Amino acid sequence: MKYSSFLAATAILSLAFACSQKPTQESIQEEIKLMIKAEQVAEHNGKPVYHYVLDNGTLQVELSNYGGLIHKIITPDKNGNKENITLTFDTVEEYLSKPNPFFGATAGRVANRIADAEFSLDGTKYTLAKTNGDNHLHGGVEGFNKKVWDAEPYSNDSTLGVKMTYLSVDGEEGYPGNLQTTLWMELTTDNTLRIRFESTTDKKTILNLTNHTYFNLGGAKRDILDHEFQFWADYYTPVDEELIPTGEVKDVTGTPFDFRTPKILGDQIAANGGGFDHNMVMKMERTPEMKHFVRVKHPESGRVMDMYSDNAGVQFYTANFLANFAGADGKTYEKHWGFCLESQNWPDAINHENFPSPELNPGEKYEHRIEYRFSISN
Repeated sequence: MKYSSFLAATAILSLAFACSQKPTQESIQEEIKLMIKAEQVAEHNGKPVYHYVLDNGTLQVELSNYGGLIHKIITPDKNGNKENITLTFDTVEEYLSKPNPFFGATAGRVANRIADAEFSLDGTKYTLAKTNGDNHLHGGVEGFNKKVWDAEPYSNDSTLGVKMTYLSVDGEEGYPGNLQTTLWMELTTDNTLRIRFESTTDKKTILNLTNHTYFNLGGAKRDILDHEFQFWADYYTPVDEELIPTGEVKDVTGTPFDFRTPKILGDQIAANGGGFDHNMVMKMERTPEMKHFVRVKHPESGRVMDMYSDNAGVQFYTANFLANFAGADGKTYEKHWGFCLESQNWPDAINHENFPSPELNPGEKYEHRIEYRFSISN
């Protein structure tokens, strides 16, 4: 069964007539630009899979409750031409049957790598699936990216969103505790895409959630080497040959990781002798304050994306392992065709005492906020 038109109409009406006073013609014209569409496109493990479209008149964000994923972000360039700026498939249904490198997905329970696929809590050893060589990556064989979340769209006079919930039961993928997670994804009238996580557990566990969207501000026509990056990061965490942090926290000064002033990515990749797949240190500990993490510009199109978060780090990944991948619109994605800015705790933190702790105890609430703010620079 499919439904779409009723929800879209309801969203428009609720936004246009939210005020108790009679709306003016101008306010109706302004509000009617905000629209949510929803369509059931599949079933997976007996649960409905939906494709959502959030449209504020300028940006269009497409989501799914499968994997809590961002399917597409369609935004104008400096000439008003709208293009999708993510690496993805044409349809949500393809995610159910085609392997992919976490396009747009919510990664969890623990995003990034855990060395040797094991960790200990209070003297108890937990063994996880080895999904990246001898290590554990992005939550396991069937992490949050392969789960169908319960979902409910919502709207007000400045925001369109989808609220998603998922219960990860005790022992799922080897992790302890029944973990209840709520995910909000929303588009605002000022062209900001907000992502917010909240989680609670009934048993001590570890947690590190993020979104794994691959961006290409040029519209995914070629690689991202002409993009300009600026990180507000004084340090990064070096890694070994398996991309596991060594435990060192290193000053970026005099290294290719120094993006404190804007740098062209191609130049930095050449200086680094390859791509990036590293944690940029944004804070020395997790605090609730939002911080400006990154600004990315694509000079040719004029698109600008500013990323803010309250977390301690951001994994900067430049699609080093992508090759000959059949993506959306008949395109074949190659190495460095996209970049990920994975706001998260530092990788393998449970195995490094000097890293911010990923532990979550009963009675505590895990909270994590991310914002992508889109604009144009002529």
